[in-house]
Amino acid sequence: MLVVGLMSGTSGDGVDAALVEITGRGHTLKAKTLAAHTVAYPRSLQQRILSVSVSGTVAEVCHLNVLLGEWFAKAALRVIKQAKRQPGKVTVIGSHGQTVHHLPSGVSVPGIGTIRSTLQIAEPAVIAERTGITTVANFRTRDMAAGGQGAPLAPIAHALLMKHAHRARLIVNLGGISNVTYVPKGGDLAKVRAFDTGPANMVLDSLMARLTDGRLSMDRGGKLAKKGQVDSQLLTALLAHPFLSQRPPKSTGREAFGPELIEVLLSTQRQRGLLVEDLLATCSLWTAKAVGTARRWIKGQIDEVVVGGGGVRNRAIMTHLAAVFAPVPVTTFDAIGWDSKSFEAVAVAVLAYHTVTGQWGNIPSVTGASHPVILGTIVPNGPGWRDSLSSR
Repeated sequence: MLVVGLMSGTSGDGVDAALVEITGRGHTLKAKTLAAHTVAYPRSLQQRILSVSVSGTVAEVCHLNVLLGEWFAKAALRVIKQAKRQPGKVTVIGSHGQTVHHLPSGVSVPGIGTIRSTLQIAEPAVIAERTGITTVANFRTRDMAAGGQGAPLAPIAHALLMKHAHRARLIVNLGGISNVTYVPKGGDLAKVRAFDTGPANMVLDSLMARLTDGRLSMDRGGKLAKKGQVDSQLLTALLAHPFLSQRPPKSTGREAFGPELIEVLLSTQRQRGLLVEDLLATCSLWTAKAVGTARRWIKGQIDEVVVGGGGVRNRAIMTHLAAVFAPVPVTTFDAIGWDSKSFEAVAVAVLAYHTVTGQWGNIPSVTGASHPVILGTIVPNGPGWRDSLSSR
């Protein structure tokens, strides 16, 4: 089956798309990336996304939902064209959408119980209409309905595609938020553990944008952070953030590590007279040490740490991760045959494949759901969509 996976992370900088050929079921599942492409958002659109995630009006969310549907559809068609395939040959598109709010801890409502909620936008009806391809979206909500946190969902792809017969791996994704997946030897799903560990690119990118008045959106390659000195007092305060000591299952986002935290960091920088490089160096080490806290929740031995996501290019974070996990070797997705940038999109393709083939996509021990569920909302491409699936 040919499947397109679409993903935009908490950094809100663009749509990662992957065209993936998938076969098999369960532990026999195989996936091959035929093409991968990123459609970057204009800076103005990224700012709108980040703003609406914290303080957007209903009208703004309504508009962006459809606008981003157009962007996601464009990304899907581009990656199909890049692979020199026709849209009619693609069975399904999986779209994670753009998360604008995530409340995994829930709100207690008298007479009903705890209500957990999440919202991803990028209207799947637009994607299906523009591409002519059945589209699956809204993966997180069914897990939440079953009592889970709706995240992380990539661990099933980590376990199926990155398992090793003789090595237990800690898979680390450095996106806007950092998350880990522990994959035991052989990839036994019952023993997989995964959760968010805290901030990654989100904090560093936001600091760069603020400190340069929007001229720069990131500390490319971690060059500035590598020049700075870690401020031990600030680092101690950051390591006391309550999310780091929270027991899994746990997931987080811009609600905990967004604008309010950035203001605190900038205020601290001014009060303590820290250089930009020092602030970035401190937050880079914080990211690595937050990932390192995963070990307190994982009982099994870790033989290898495998790192992916956009943060893998940040040499400051990678240097710190090597020190945090020493003597356990730290390597990258690319080193084991997967593109660091596009794997999250591949994971979404796997989730969509599971949905249309009737397989559950969550891991209850990871998300906290009461039972396995088939994830997602299906937007058909026409009345014969079921027949088109079975014919593949």
